[in-house]
Amino acid sequence: MAAKHTGIPTIEDIKREIEGLQRKYGDNVRISMFPQSVIEPDESPPEEESSSTTFEFNYKPKDIKAYLDRYVIEQEDAKKALAIAICDHYNHVKACEADPSLLEEDYSKQNIILIGPTGVGKTYLIRTIARLIGVPFVKADATKFSETGYVGGNVEDLVRDLVTQADGDLKAASYGIIYLDEIDKIASAPNLVGRDVSGRGVQMGLLKLMEETEVDVRAPNDLQAQFQAFVEAQRKGKASRKIVNTRHIQFIVSGAFNGLKEVIKKRLNKASVGFSADIQSREEETDYFQYVTSQDFIECGFEPEFIGRLPVHVACRSLSVDDLYRVLKFSEGSIIKQYIRDFKAYGIDIHFDDDGLRAIAQEAEKERTGARGLMTVLERTLRDFKFELPDSGVRAFVVDASLVANPKAALQKVLDDPESHLLSYHRRHVHLCAEAFEARYHIRLVFDDDAETHLCQLAVERGTTPRELCQDLFKDYEHGLALIDGEGETLTFRVTREVIENPAKALEDWIRDYYTRRVTPSGSPGETGDA
Repeated sequence: MAAKHTGIPTIEDIKREIEGLQRKYGDNVRISMFPQSVIEPDESPPEEESSSTTFEFNYKPKDIKAYLDRYVIEQEDAKKALAIAICDHYNHVKACEADPSLLEEDYSKQNIILIGPTGVGKTYLIRTIARLIGVPFVKADATKFSETGYVGGNVEDLVRDLVTQADGDLKAASYGIIYLDEIDKIASAPNLVGRDVSGRGVQMGLLKLMEETEVDVRAPNDLQAQFQAFVEAQRKGKASRKIVNTRHIQFIVSGAFNGLKEVIKKRLNKASVGFSADIQSREEETDYFQYVTSQDFIECGFEPEFIGRLPVHVACRSLSVDDLYRVLKFSEGSIIKQYIRDFKAYGIDIHFDDDGLRAIAQEAEKERTGARGLMTVLERTLRDFKFELPDSGVRAFVVDASLVANPKAALQKVLDDPESHLLSYHRRHVHLCAEAFEARYHIRLVFDDDAETHLCQLAVERGTTPRELCQDLFKDYEHGLALIDGEGETLTFRVTREVIENPAKALEDWIRDYYTRRVTPSGSPGETGDA
């Protein structure tokens, strides 16, 4: 028989009792452990700021655009519009920090609505901006929220999530970015009977946040937060009320808005038949979204007050095969870097040929999911390679168009002859080494077949790559080649097996022959390389 509990209950005892009640009656039941007057202070104002750091923002629109260009391919108009809106917003925040009297002046916050199909980089754009300027960032789907008092998330939780992302720094959270995706899913349905708690109700809840309001960091139905307040009240007699003001939080919403194009087309047809016909002939290029107005959003089921708080409209266009190819090849956030790391974990090197990248882009375009299709295609193409190769003797392979077209056949070839594929992989590294050398010194190195084969074999024997081997063999060339002035022309030197075996002597011969015979690109560079 269990011992009867006597004495004053501990916090753990209370917690277990309340958890039992919530399991019995549901998580939506709110339980107050002490009077509200205990939580709120009598005299001291709410704690709004917990950081002594000064907000800093020193970017110009071109700075933000240049940073986005490194990660996001295309979407030029969207990047410009976002860069301008972000700079305007945070310059105003900075000005208010310097002169608090500006808070009393009228200011329309440049909240943003992003339009575009899935996979074009909407979320990536905003996340990249937040990383650059160093503010907390919260992303959520609008569909998980409902009007306060109904089952579902409370929109004020977005602000509390910002506090979490800011490690409890209330001031930093008050400068953050809240990004809501799938906002088109909360448009009010036409002819709805009854209360629309996940449509109009959520719009009204967000409207309050976007204007300016104070959000209590401790949610009434957050058991852990209430316990923290209870402990603080027991210790100090009162629990401080921590709040975040939303006046400087940037709100950005986005969605695919599938029905929006038809609304715009209908409006343009009424406005001008000739103009609309011209737009229709270029539908693939314009995607119609660049002509959107606030009234078009209202026609789609949004409240005028809600759309009025989102004055900046930014449209992202669909990605073509060329765009997807450039995402793979040039973006600093390219998904192929992830696959290179994945195979490297097993001691396997993977190289993507240009024709392989383009084949992947072509397959991804068929998925109709934008850049997300790239990972779908890569996973489908390389799944068996990830499964089979870690237990094989394969140390490297090349992804080309034939592999993308028939992965199973290509995998079997790699397993049957791993050494051949290793040499093929290394030969590509030789070409990459020559390209990097030319880009840096404006001197073209042409490897003959024997030199290329010898370099690859040395790389295999030493367990390295031709690029790393070249960096070691030609480490003294940077200083020596500075003595050669091609007078703006790209000089060409032929690399033989003898050059690889004695690179120092070859360098001396090249420099001597250049000054004695003035070798030019149209001359006989092979003679210097053979010296």
